Amino acid sequence: MPVEEFVAGWISGALGLVLGHPFDTVKVRLQTQTVYRGIVDCIVKTYRHESLLGFFKGMSFPIASIAVVNSVLFGVYSNTLLVLTATSHQERRAQPPSYTHVFIAGCTGGFLQAYCLAPFDLIKVRLQNQTEPRRAQLGSPVPRYRGPVHCAASIFQEEGPRGLFRGAWALMLRDTPTLGIYFVTYEWLCRLSTPDGQNPSSATVLVAGGFAGITSWVTATPLDVIKARMQMAGLKQREYRGMLDCMLRVPPALMGMSWPAQPAAPQADCRPPAQIESQIESIRLRFKAKRLNPSSSKHLPASQTQAGLGRRQWGADPCPPPALGPAQNPRLVSASQQHLT
Repeated sequence: MPVEEFVAGWISGALGLVLGHPFDTVKVRLQTQTVYRGIVDCIVKTYRHESLLGFFKGMSFPIASIAVVNSVLFGVYSNTLLVLTATSHQERRAQPPSYTHVFIAGCTGGFLQAYCLAPFDLIKVRLQNQTEPRRAQLGSPVPRYRGPVHCAASIFQEEGPRGLFRGAWALMLRDTPTLGIYFVTYEWLCRLSTPDGQNPSSATVLVAGGFAGITSWVTATPLDVIKARMQMAGLKQREYRGMLDCMLRVPPALMGMSWPAQPAAPQADCRPPAQIESQIESIRLRFKAKRLNPSSSKHLPASQTQAGLGRRQWGADPCPPPALGPAQNPRLVSASQQHLT
């Protein structure tokens, strides 16, 4: 690859990355967090809590690596076409390669690019998910990672060398067919809008690249969700057992539900025996008062009447206070009736 093309690819990739990184931050947070109601809610909360800089977290490593990633991708793509068609880059306009060859070359470039991109993408996703402001105020939580270098060192120390390649399989499965589809769509639109033997115009390249990106990302989004969740699972002590387990558990998570590991056990009555006996005694007194004089129940204390006993309901607390009426606990009614008889 000539030096001019390498520099041009790095500059164009860096500019595209700066323009698209805020949207990528919103995408990653929606994929890995459940605190946002939608795109607009994520944008508003990020801006209010982290200012405009919050949308550009984790951007430094991708900018530094975009030249290497693009050179690997397009270099492998061009050389694979050279092997498949035995034609140079200049001869491909007169003898365009078949769409099958284009797809194979794109898949090959995506496969090799994924392993070069995996560590940089992991660091980017981890930094994008830090919702703490960069300038932490007094009393506010401190970010887990101070920057990309500290993030890489922490992952290497806590998760080992394999931790830097967490989610690499999902990234490879995402990029391999996706880039094949991208190059096929790009070539098809360029040939459709360009006369034979001529180079496509700048407008044609712009439109073809845009539609190719849309088509490829439609197919890449499901695996991109799995990739992002597996990359964040390292912070939760291996939340997923593997990529298949993540695939099975992502759909309910995306809908705001949790995947139950096992059926919930019924909650037992864990109040002290003295409280239970006190309630039984209050119920016995109420029934005895009604039997002797039905109108005397209104003179009892409010804590021993039906209204007083039923004022507090069972809630989420497994050990509720003793103010519980017989209508809410049939076991107390049966116990009191046996005592009276």
